[in-house]
This record gives sequence, structure tokens and C-alpha cells, in this order.
Amino acid sequence: MHLKSLKVFCDVANRRSFSRAAAGNGLSQSAASQVVHQLEARLGVKLIDRSKRPLVLTAEGDVFYEGCRAIVQRYVALEEQVRMLRQEVAGRVRVASIYSIGLSHMNDFIQYFMGLYPKANIRLDYEHPARVYELVEGDQIELGLVSFPKGSRNIVALAWREEPMVFVCSPQHPLAQPGPIRLEELHGASMVAFDAGLKIRRVVDRALARHHAETQVVMAFDNIETLKRAIEINAGVSLLPEPTVVREVQLGSLVVRPLANETLVRPIGIVYRRGKELGTAARRFMQLLREYPASPSGPAASASVTAAAPAPPLAVSGGAE
Repeated sequence: MHLKSLKVFCDVANRRSFSRAAAGNGLSQSAASQVVHQLEARLGVKLIDRSKRPLVLTAEGDVFYEGCRAIVQRYVALEEQVRMLRQEVAGRVRVASIYSIGLSHMNDFIQYFMGLYPKANIRLDYEHPARVYELVEGDQIELGLVSFPKGSRNIVALAWREEPMVFVCSPQHPLAQPGPIRLEELHGASMVAFDAGLKIRRVVDRALARHHAETQVVMAFDNIETLKRAIEINAGVSLLPEPTVVREVQLGSLVVRPLANETLVRPIGIVYRRGKELGTAARRFMQLLREYPASPSGPAASASVTAAAPAPPLAVSGGAE
């Protein structure tokens, strides 16, 4: 029984698809199907119920998958451990991030990390918050980046940083004044808000209620990039994490005012699958993120990014966005 066969089976189980697993392993769909057939013949059981779409594991397949996943992960970690004997950090780190984190910060981190470890490869995908958790649970990525991180039975959530929330409006809006703003000044304002089901929307709504600021939600979206575009055309105002609007403020398309009488923050965290043995490159990248919450800069970063175990998990609750 070859390790490659076990990896193919794990990928089929993760992705619930022979074709996607085959593509990820440089095989044809029929070859991936044959690998699983051979495993089933060797074990004398059915591992996958092919009558359902998407594919599902049988009871025997579930047990076999958990064991195979641990074997494959251990082998990958062992390969990287051996490379470390030559001080080499190599391999691919798969990361999924919600849009507002990825677009605002991750390019600098990835470029810096690749400069430190040219043989490592960071693959970054932008996803909806729920999809990030899905990919972590499905063992399809090493690390996920989310706001209001939430741990679970299968997921470890680590604190990364807290982003201050600020008032944001178009330069043409009457509230585009210099200096701090009190939340009660937003009474009667048209708001471009987050979707009602998101944690960040509930945090903002509670803050406005504490200051008796009744607003009218004219638009609601599930991502910050769309909110910013609506604010730029003066459709309404909003409260957004300050780092996500730096570029627009520099370009003059948005105006930012700090909050005078309320401290609001958006917590950002790193999530990964509980029990997963992260490879050296993934551990190094996670440590870089945690040691440099704003952005990596200066030669000190190079000296301090060393292989280390993940920090203790953050005990938090709440939604994904």
C-alpha cells in the first residue's frame, strides 16, 4: 500500500469528488478512481458510497480516512523535519482568508515570508467566512484568517490582532468633518451596513443603541469591499475597521473620523484544524503573522521567526465576519 494511494484517497474524501482529487494529484479521474478501487479490494470493504452526490464515506471509509489523514500529515511533517536538518524551509502552505483581511494585509506578509524562505510557497485564496471554516474542517488548507474567530471541537482559533473601528463616509457627506465624532451624531443617518446575520453587524448595532443613535439601513452587504464602494458614491455612512480603508483615504475617495465616545474593535484570528500537525513552513508563517500583527518590517523579523509550536488557543465565541 503506497503513501501516494493514501493521499489520493484522503483528497477524494476531503473534496467529495474524484475529479478534483485527481487534478490535485496530477492524475486522470479514472486513475484516481482506480486507486480507491484497489484500496477497497485490499481491505475487502467499500470506502466510498458512489451512489450519492457529492460522494460520501461509508462507516468503514470514515475510520480509514481518519487513520490515513494522520499518516499522510505525519509523513509531510517528517519530510519537512528532515529538510530542517539542512536549515531548509520548503513546501506549500495553503491559506484561505476573508476578503477584507487578505486584500488589506496579506501581500506584504507573503512577499516578506518568501524573501526569508524562497523554497516555501504560500497559496492564498479569498473566501467567504463560512467557506474558510469549511476548508479548515475539510483539511483542504493549513491556515484560515477570519474576523471574530470561533473555536470548535474541530477548529483551534488563535488571536492575531484587533482592528479599531472608525466612522467612514464620502468626502461629499455633511459629516465629512475633521476630528472625532460622537456616535449620537449618527442619529437619523443613512447607513451602509453589514448583513444582519454577521457578528460585526450586531456589535455595531449594539454600540449605536447604547448612544441612542437610530439609523436607517439603506444597504447591507456581507463584505467590506462592497460596503466601501457604496460609501464612495455617497449612498450612506458606516463604521468599518480602520486598516481596511487606508488605501481609499490616501486616494481621497473616503473620509475617516475616529470615534470620540466608544471603543469598537474587530478581532482578527487564525484558525486551523484541531489535531493537525502543521508543517514547518506553515508554523513559520503563522508565527510571522502573530509576531507582526500590523506588517512585517525590518531585519529583526528575520531573526525572530523560528520554528515554534502554535500559541495557546483563543477562547472566543461569535460569528465569522
